[in-house]
Amino acid sequence: MLDFNKRPSMGERINAAVDAALEAERAATPPRDYLGGSRLGHDCERALQFEFVGAPKDDGQEFPGRVLRIFAIGHQLEDLAIRWLRAAGLDLVTSRRDGGQFGFSVAGGRIRGHVDGIVADAPAALGLCTPALWECKTMNAKNWRETVARGVTVAKPVYAAQIALYQAYMEATAPGISANPALFTAINKDTAELHHELVPFDADLAQRMSDRGVRILRATDAGALLPRIAASRDFFECRFCPWAERCWGLPK
Repeated sequence: MLDFNKRPSMGERINAAVDAALEAERAATPPRDYLGGSRLGHDCERALQFEFVGAPKDDGQEFPGRVLRIFAIGHQLEDLAIRWLRAAGLDLVTSRRDGGQFGFSVAGGRIRGHVDGIVADAPAALGLCTPALWECKTMNAKNWRETVARGVTVAKPVYAAQIALYQAYMEATAPGISANPALFTAINKDTAELHHELVPFDADLAQRMSDRGVRILRATDAGALLPRIAASRDFFECRFCPWAERCWGLPK
């Protein structure tokens, strides 16, 4: 029989306090007022439109503390990857001289992106052409293995779209960066294994993503709602969308 009067353990109380603090910190963070370049590869333009205008998510769809802890661990692992690559001899630049992050801003600041780094130089033995965009992602073992087996372009098209867009828009900051393949690094969060691959610039993909961003901005300015990705709410992506109730509650 369950004892409903049992008090949470000390550990449970600490964890609850940690998660509450992280959730409060997240809630106090001002929302983005721009389309993020890292998100434009998402399949559903309506979802991107909801995200851009800051539409409230469905009940229960905000990130809980546990997920926020996962995000934080990912950021720390990326910092470690920077140290490791520099130790391997890569001249990996991750911030401007003024201390700010490398990135781009277009469409009056309404489309922006921040890059993880730029490989300015590397030992000849590594076979890297520089300057090269560097993008790093952390993944669980399943997603990491899929990325290794299929390559980031096939396994993670959202990441591939981000890389192409960043290569295009960072050309003005680092001339030649779009001519050289980007270096993509994936960290297996479960085993600390590293995967690196070169991603050639896909100009067509970059143009499609740029066009998508403009289309979302224009539709939003006109007060028009972009089409859903699917004809049925049972579609895979719809079932996991944080705006599913809002979206399917609308006439069309």
